[in-house]
Amino acid sequence: MTTYTLRSANPAKTRCDAVVVGVVQTPKGVELADGGDEVGKAYGRKLRPLLASLGVTGKTGETVKVPTSGTLASPLLVLVGLGKKVDTVAVRRAAGVAARSVGNAASVAVALPGGSPELVRAATEGHVLGGYAFTTYKSGKGKKESEGGAPGEVVILSEGARRKDVQTAFEEAQVVARAVAVTRDWVNTPPNDLTPPAFADAVAAATKELTKGRGAPKVAITVHDEKALAELGCGGILGVGGGSSAAPRLVELSYSPKGAKHHLALVGKGITFDSGGLTIKPAGSMNEMKSDMAGAAAVVQATYVIATLGLPIKVSTFVPMAENMISGNAVRPGDVLTIYGGTTVEVTNTDAEGRLVLADALVRATELKPDVLLDVATLTGHMVVALGDRVAGVMGSGEVVDDVLAAAATAGEEMWPMPIPEAMTERIHSSKVADLAQHDWIRWGGGLFAAAFLREFTAGIPWAHLDIAGPSYNSGGAWGHVTSGGTGVAVGTVVDFARALAASE
Repeated sequence: MTTYTLRSANPAKTRCDAVVVGVVQTPKGVELADGGDEVGKAYGRKLRPLLASLGVTGKTGETVKVPTSGTLASPLLVLVGLGKKVDTVAVRRAAGVAARSVGNAASVAVALPGGSPELVRAATEGHVLGGYAFTTYKSGKGKKESEGGAPGEVVILSEGARRKDVQTAFEEAQVVARAVAVTRDWVNTPPNDLTPPAFADAVAAATKELTKGRGAPKVAITVHDEKALAELGCGGILGVGGGSSAAPRLVELSYSPKGAKHHLALVGKGITFDSGGLTIKPAGSMNEMKSDMAGAAAVVQATYVIATLGLPIKVSTFVPMAENMISGNAVRPGDVLTIYGGTTVEVTNTDAEGRLVLADALVRATELKPDVLLDVATLTGHMVVALGDRVAGVMGSGEVVDDVLAAAATAGEEMWPMPIPEAMTERIHSSKVADLAQHDWIRWGGGLFAAAFLREFTAGIPWAHLDIAGPSYNSGGAWGHVTSGGTGVAVGTVVDFARALAASE
């Protein structure tokens, strides 16, 4: 396991297997970024010709390895591009790229711009997450190759390493990054091993581990099985999960520290596999459907981070878990389900199942009368069409949406505001046999329709819906600090939202 430390040492004199320095594009040409000044001095006038001969451009994602031949205490210099703008986004991505570029180095020093707590946080999170690898199902040679030889020690170099605020940022960054990594683990786990009962057990085990020992945070957990769900009247969760041999679950977490002035409720979609049900998906669209529980994983891990950091804010988290499968017990188009609380919904598309399980959980959350309510879900392909596969859509109450977007910017996650037009309200009330229509097969604005549907179950509480269908799973190659597979998106945003809420009056 890699150990991270924070120091203010000179990168040119730091003894390690590799030292990482940023390169930035300027009007005067390519230059070493802040943090690499001493490396520049060590090379002196030879530096600029060296960069030119190696073809270093400084563009984002670029890495160039340079044997130092004794010029530095480290035998290997790794130059990583920051692009034209040096900010937390560039540093987080550059650190992630660097983590995958150090080969089998046993020790690494990261000398990226780190003069502020924000930059140190970005470098730390970026390096931890950029080096992530999911190897649980690898064996023998395959496992060793996929691990890539993670270093035993990584030193984050910062001129402010002795400052309390920088040290706090460094420590908290590791807590967040570890939570994102576990989120990725859960998302990457094959659906045969992460059924709803198994997912619920995993959350229960993680909660037990988090809360054991003196001084550990106190997080309470309740798991509702299919019998309890029937007694509660959670028709959405039971309807969606009825077609699977793996029964559904509803997991509820509670963190209630003394002196909490605000109450945040979180809801996360936990569809452990989505076949589309009787409205079955095309075969090629099922390959990544183990990731349909990414929202649930994100809110659970965000809850753990909030508790670990001891934020003075009450958090109530609701995670509906179901597997959307086909059998004689599967929900049918034309069925009417009764959501927890009594609202009836006509089902017309069994592949729009996420909103049904979220409805039960949202109503459960509103009963606690939180100050604000967030739901995180891999909800609609429409949002991917609108925003691509790296940007999440955010809809809901104006002020809450603004706060979510501000938190996302701090956390280094890309999110964009989307509207809920009044016409959507008309569409969700178009059913002739039930209170609401779950879906209407109109191609346009499907992601906005889904948000309008969810809003019906928020009881007027300030609320935002984060549709992470695009950025929750990276089906391509690694980029920046984002590796292939589950990304862990939204963990950082929810945590920073909670930080801001806890600091507000």
